[in-house]
Amino acid sequence: MLKTVNVRTKSKNEFVDITQDIQDTVSESNIKTGMCYVYAPHTTAGITINEGADPSVVKDIQATLSKLAPVDSNYSHAEGNSDAHIKSLLTGLSEVVVIDNGKLILGAWQSIFFCEFDGPRNRRVLVKIIGDKG
Repeated sequence: MLKTVNVRTKSKNEFVDITQDIQDTVSESNIKTGMCYVYAPHTTAGITINEGADPSVVKDIQATLSKLAPVDSNYSHAEGNSDAHIKSLLTGLSEVVVIDNGKLILGAWQSIFFCEFDGPRNRRVLVKIIGDKG
């Protein structure tokens, strides 16, 4: 099963918790045991798994990414979003999560985030679920 989850971002840099959307997709699939691939088909966005319980963690990650790839630097890319491309490279575009008993297996504090680095935009997340229904 392949499904598209739409994400609407509201700012240039934003982490959107999509964990429930991904779990809903797993539930719809009726897959009981398998793997869930979460992929952002964008060059200025990313997918990551990290702490979702304390919003200051995401804030710290965003601040660090902005230090590593500042908006205002001497980039060659003419579009003005080179920082977004670099941040995408650092977070990666995909994650794989194990499915057991129809549920995503995440740590107690883990959430799946869509990482926007060039928003606001309408974005897509592709979710591929592979496994057994019984």
